[in-house]
Amino acid sequence: MQAIVLAAGEGTRMRPLTHSTPKPMLPVGDRPLVAHTASGAIEAGADELVFVVGYEADTVRSYFGDRYQGVPVSYAVQDEQLGTAHAVRCAREFIDGPFVVLNGDDLYDQASLNELFDGGPAIGSIEVDNPSNYGVLSLNGETVTEVIEKPAEPPSNLVNAGAYKFPATARDELDVEMSERGEYELTDVLDAVIDTHDIRAVVLDRWLGVGRPWELLAANEWKLGDCSRQIDGEVHDSAELRGPVVVAEGATIDAGTVIEGPVRIESGAEVGPNAYIRGATRVGSDCHIGNGAEVKNSVLMAGANVPHLSYVGDSLLGPAVNLGAGTQVANLRHDDADIEQTVKGERVSTGRRKYGIVAGDGAKTGVNTSLAPGVVLSAGATTLPGEQVLRDR
Repeated sequence: MQAIVLAAGEGTRMRPLTHSTPKPMLPVGDRPLVAHTASGAIEAGADELVFVVGYEADTVRSYFGDRYQGVPVSYAVQDEQLGTAHAVRCAREFIDGPFVVLNGDDLYDQASLNELFDGGPAIGSIEVDNPSNYGVLSLNGETVTEVIEKPAEPPSNLVNAGAYKFPATARDELDVEMSERGEYELTDVLDAVIDTHDIRAVVLDRWLGVGRPWELLAANEWKLGDCSRQIDGEVHDSAELRGPVVVAEGATIDAGTVIEGPVRIESGAEVGPNAYIRGATRVGSDCHIGNGAEVKNSVLMAGANVPHLSYVGDSLLGPAVNLGAGTQVANLRHDDADIEQTVKGERVSTGRRKYGIVAGDGAKTGVNTSLAPGVVLSAGATTLPGEQVLRDR
């Protein structure tokens, strides 16, 4: 069974975190986001992986190589992102038999992936309260008869989650016409397959599409919540580690530091003295968290620095971000309303009552900077000492 993993997109809605890192390679728990999908596919029965790559493709290639967890790996290049059917068409030369298509920026629970792989053609779906905003599955019993885009009167509450198992014959159905949205879409391939095969509706127990920064927080909350305690790095005798904490070999936890899991500290990171880390936090390789600093429910990518007397909550810091001493991140509105963030020029609710900042590669704050909830610092952005930052920079 082949698994085709779509990992070519730039991830513009995830900016600035994707300034130099493709979205599927953003860190989630102990590995890149797309590696969770790849590992899940292998456990479900895939004996070959085909990655469709595009933006920053070498980052994907260098991580997976030509074998991953004992399974051979191939790469297809999608130079232009023209839709899901176009992505799979780019991989057509590798298709030999039935195949599964998975999004490299989605997370799936393992039991549901197992069910998707097991048996005949299938489509992964999730139950939602308001299906009219999605592609909705029309069913005859347990068999899918159609996927209807944003119907006024939905035939079910099951919507397309973008995970498919196709028969071998679907290889010859990939040359679909461009849709009204200007893309070549796998749902049109599915329509052709429905004419000759029964398509199962597999309801996913747990699924998360990771398209915006706060969803990367949610992904880490999920995967860090599954981690077990493992201490391989150097931990000072006076440091206190509570619950599921992972300290990788080569990481250093200094005196007086308190860490409340689930937390993962990667190799080369230095924490403390007297730091406080808690709440589904991932500290990337070669990061530094200084004296008296507190980091809560956040993701720090490689080389990010949170120096002494700073607070960072519910935030995402890109590679080599450097916060000046005393930087304070606000993560709660006085009216307790959900915090908004600007995504591709539009203000969007994060659905989160607590949410801090997103900082792109190499952003820097001056000492004693304070940042309002939902602020985005673009790659290389800076602030002045003592500045209050209320808008995106």
